[in-house]
Amino acid sequence: MGCFCSKNTRWTPGYEEPTVLAAETPFTVSEVEALHELFKKLSSSIFNDGFIHKEEFQFALFRNKNKRNLFADRVFDLFDAKRTGVIDFGEFVRSLGVFHPNAPVADKIEFAFRLYDLRRTGYIEQEELKEMVLALLHESDLILSDDVVETIVDKTFKEADIKADGRIDQEEWKEFVSKNPSLIKNMTLPYLKDITLAFPSFVVSTEVEDSEM
Repeated sequence: MGCFCSKNTRWTPGYEEPTVLAAETPFTVSEVEALHELFKKLSSSIFNDGFIHKEEFQFALFRNKNKRNLFADRVFDLFDAKRTGVIDFGEFVRSLGVFHPNAPVADKIEFAFRLYDLRRTGYIEQEELKEMVLALLHESDLILSDDVVETIVDKTFKEADIKADGRIDQEEWKEFVSKNPSLIKNMTLPYLKDITLAFPSFVVSTEVEDSEM
């Protein structure tokens, strides 16, 4: 273990001991080590400077660094906890931990709230909800008329805005999600339970794609 840590600490910005990250997240030490290999792969896909840039994040999600998407932008911004414009290894593991099947539901609900709180006001406003709904529809290639989208957003907002004050606070959001658990379904990535087994196949498929480009 000592060799693994000392070797990587020298060149990976934001590197933290696997034991520390394992203690703070649902991942085991070996899973954190596997995530470090994944991090190195992602952070060198375009810039190779030891950080994951937004373009690399987009590329990992969509295989297209030029495809802009509000949903991906928001996830990147939340992973970038230090607000530096890039994601370091510690941020990567801690943020990814929220998506682990064993992560507390409360953490998933809070992360989802921050995802929709586009302007970081501590509330979700109707326009923010509409922007995220449109982004998610775009990502899933669903095409709905403006009227249908407005109806969905209006109905959802009225149901969630219990206090009827034109904004959704964290308590209202928690209550709304408890009645509509599908809202945080995408906050769980089952394969994170098997990251050490899943990772080698990811490397092989990615390297094949790289060699074909």
